[in-house]
Amino acid sequence: MAFADIDGQRIRFEDSGGPGWPVVLSHGFLMDHEMFDPQVAALAPEFRVITWDERGFGETEFDGQPFTYWDSARDCLGLLDHLGIERAVLGGMSQGGFLSLRAALLDPERVRALVLIDTQSGTEDPERLPGYRQMQQTWLQVGPVDQLADAIANLIIGDPELNQIWIAKWRQLPRENFKAAGDCLFDRDDITDRVGEITCPAIVFHGTADVSIEIEKAEQLCAALPGCTGLVRIEGAPHASNLTHPEQVNGPLREFLRSL
Repeated sequence: MAFADIDGQRIRFEDSGGPGWPVVLSHGFLMDHEMFDPQVAALAPEFRVITWDERGFGETEFDGQPFTYWDSARDCLGLLDHLGIERAVLGGMSQGGFLSLRAALLDPERVRALVLIDTQSGTEDPERLPGYRQMQQTWLQVGPVDQLADAIANLIIGDPELNQIWIAKWRQLPRENFKAAGDCLFDRDDITDRVGEITCPAIVFHGTADVSIEIEKAEQLCAALPGCTGLVRIEGAPHASNLTHPEQVNGPLREFLRSL
């Protein structure tokens, strides 16, 4: 178990080590570094794979203060500093993609390539926001009770067995963390008009059954990224496609990393 003190947070991370190209994988909302266990198993030791817990999630010691995905991007870059890594591939699922895109805008020289999984560059759908805000309020008041937890798990994971594993994790999180983390997600800024500034190689993965971010958003993202090598459609996969359908993600991901 390893920690790094970065910008007032004590960031929990795992580092496979080794001489391979560094790949930093950033998880989605309500997830933690373990959502990338299938990718770590497939990529290490050929690549040095680093996974971490973002503010408000997992075992990272979070100060509870308001933050944005620009702050999370700086956390990711700070983790590179802590590990003495000059340049790395940044990969992220959903909010992990939000912060990885922003890290590429903040410090493009340090980002060798991007791996973007079930993510997008825009804001939250305004038609969904009231429902999401109600979920946030319920969580803050009474925690992830069964009906709420099941609804959120189906939005993100959609697999009965995996749902229960992650719901058990959610019940261990400090309830109050959902305030700052949820506000960060729901109030994020739109960087669509800046995506064209990101010129490094990129690959986009997206589940065809993702109901949280429709695949059209992935098509738009890939089209806007000058270095996008293509969109990999993960047939039948929900939002957390790398977790539920790793066999469809790991092969193309490995080949992309080798191509670098």
